[in-house]
Amino acid sequence: MTDSESTLIILGGTGDLAARLLLPGVGKLLTEEPDRRILVLGSGRKQWSDDQWRSTVSEAFSTVDAHGAAVDHVLSTSRYLAVDYSSPEELAGLVREAHGKPIIYFALPPGVTATAVKALQDAQLPEGTVLALEKPFGNDRRSATELNELVAGVVPESQVFRVDHFMGESTVLNILGLRLANRVFEPLWNRDHIARVEIVYDEQLGLEGRGGYYDKAGAMVDMLQSHLLQIMALIVMEPPAELDAADFHAAKVQALRSIHLWRNDPRTASRRARYTAGTVGERELPAYAGEDGVDPGRNTETLAELDVEAANRRWAGVPFTLRSGKAIGQPRQEVIVTFRDVPHLPGRLNGQNRPNVLRLNLADGGVDLGINVNGSGHPLELQRTHLSADVGPGELNPYGEVLRGMLDADAMLALDGAAAEEGWRIVDSVREAWAGGEVPLDEYEAGSNGPQWPRP
Repeated sequence: MTDSESTLIILGGTGDLAARLLLPGVGKLLTEEPDRRILVLGSGRKQWSDDQWRSTVSEAFSTVDAHGAAVDHVLSTSRYLAVDYSSPEELAGLVREAHGKPIIYFALPPGVTATAVKALQDAQLPEGTVLALEKPFGNDRRSATELNELVAGVVPESQVFRVDHFMGESTVLNILGLRLANRVFEPLWNRDHIARVEIVYDEQLGLEGRGGYYDKAGAMVDMLQSHLLQIMALIVMEPPAELDAADFHAAKVQALRSIHLWRNDPRTASRRARYTAGTVGERELPAYAGEDGVDPGRNTETLAELDVEAANRRWAGVPFTLRSGKAIGQPRQEVIVTFRDVPHLPGRLNGQNRPNVLRLNLADGGVDLGINVNGSGHPLELQRTHLSADVGPGELNPYGEVLRGMLDADAMLALDGAAAEEGWRIVDSVREAWAGGEVPLDEYEAGSNGPQWPRP
C-alpha cells in the first residue's frame, strides 16, 4: 500500500444499494482506469466473513464485466468489519484500517446516517477524509439542515459529497453542452421563446424488493425532490463562468432558490396516484398496496406530478412539470422543451404548423428536434420532420462518475448543502397537503400509462 492509495469505506455494505449500484460503479471505474489502487472496506451490523464480503464484491463486479489489475487488487485485498454505527469507538477503529485518504460512504437510511455522523464527531479522522452521503438527505428541510450542521462538525464542506447519481448520468449532463455550446439554442433558452418544459421519468419497474424503503419515501421523495429537481436546475440555471465545483454549485443553488410551486398552491400544483394490479410487459404485478413491505395505510404514491415555476427574469411564467411513476406500460425518461409559436405565419402557409419541440432522452442520450418544413407535395403545405442524433452513454456508469470525483477531489457532481435543503423547501408544503388529505390519491392499472391530468 502507498500513501497515494485511497480507501473506500462502505457503511451499509451488506445492503441493496452497495450490491446493486455502488460496487458495480467501483468495478466499472477500475476497469476503465486500471492504474488506480483502492482498498475497499465493507461494514455492516451483520457478522460476515471476509470471504462472504469478497463474494458480494465479485458478484457485483461481474454485472459490469469488471476486469484488470485494479479490479484484481480490490478482490484480493478487500475486507469486511462488523460495526455498530452508534459506537464512536467502533467507527474510529474502522477508519484506522484505512490506507491513504479515507472515503466514508454512507449507504444507509437518513436516520442511521445521522447516527453514524454523530458518532464520528469526536473521532480523529485523517486529513482529507471525505464523507459521502446518499440521498435522501434528511426527511424534510428541518432534518436536512440538522444533518448539514452535524456533517459540518466533522469535516469541511469541501470534503462532503452528497450523492445524487443522476448528476453522474452523461445523458443528464448533455443538457449543459446542448444549451450552452450551441448558438441555435443558447439565445433562445428563456421565457421569450420557450412555452413550457416537462421532465418525465416514468419506468416499467415496480418495487423490485425495495418496499421497505420505498413505502417510506414514495415517488415524490425518491424521484422529484432529488433527481428531477436537479435536472430542472441544469435547465434553469444561469451559465456559470467555469464548470468547476464552486461556480457550478453556486449556479444550481441560485436556480433552486428561484423555484416554487405553480401559483404557490400545493393542492392544484401537485397530483399523486398508485398502481393497482396489472401486467407490465410479460410480468404480472400485484397492486402496490399488496406488495411486500408495504403498509396500505400510508397511502404512499407510486406516481407523482408537480407543476413549478422558476421565479426569475429568464423563466418567469413558464410552467415546468415534473413527473415520475412506476409500473408504467410505455416508459419515458425525457426532457421535453416546447417552444412558443412563431410570431406570425404568412398567409397561404398551412398544414402541420406546430411548435418546435426539443426532446432529450435521459435513457440513451438521444436528441430529437421537431421542426416544420415545406412538404414534398404542395409547396406551401407544411409537414413535420425531425432532426435526431444519438449521443450514447459515457465511458462510466453514474456511480463510476461520482466515485471518480470523490477520488480526484472534484466535487462538481456532488450536491451543495444548500441545494439539498432547497429541494426539501420546494416539496415540503406538498407533502403536508398530501398527509392532510387535501390532494386525492388516484389509482392507475399497472402496465397502463398512468393518469393524464390537466396541466397549466
